Amino acid sequence: MQLVVARIGRAHGIKGEVTVEVRTDEPELRLAPGAVLATEPAGAGPLTIDTGRVHSGRLLLRFEGVRDRTAAEALRNTLLIAEVDPDELPEDPEEFYDHQLMDLDVVLTDGTVVGRISEITHLPSQDLFIVERPDGSEVMIPFVEEIVTEIDLEEQRAVVVPPPGLIDESQAVIASSRGEDEEGDGEPGPGKDA
Repeated sequence: MQLVVARIGRAHGIKGEVTVEVRTDEPELRLAPGAVLATEPAGAGPLTIDTGRVHSGRLLLRFEGVRDRTAAEALRNTLLIAEVDPDELPEDPEEFYDHQLMDLDVVLTDGTVVGRISEITHLPSQDLFIVERPDGSEVMIPFVEEIVTEIDLEEQRAVVVPPPGLIDESQAVIASSRGEDEEGDGEPGPGKDA
């Protein structure tokens, strides 16, 4: 199975190094010197990592055969893809590979079906599940512990507790009407503006 582990950024210096946007929780394993990676577009690779180092908080890689800035810049925006055994699991039980999460059913805590994970988008701040709803529409759900409370690979489901308005705009209306003062005395409750 192939997994995208990084995207090549701009060239760094004049000796063929490039910055990389890491897309794996295991860069020391996937992006180590000697690793051979497929690429997208395929014509750019395969690439073998010659050296790697961290500079100012960014990972810099140099590939075999890429020795100057011009060759490094030609690789910009290329995806680096590692071949991974489909049965391999991350060391941390709270981490998952994308292929484990694809096609999981997304449900609320009461069992209501939200949809099915059709794509996972990796952003600098967090990952997003792109969930295809039964009606064909899509919703984006941040893959954060506060919202995705359980991943059950045996049951093939992800349990979510979305904030109001994340999944359905009508939830925001229901949630705001519930926020009114219980006694109906017109006084604002805790956290409400007067």
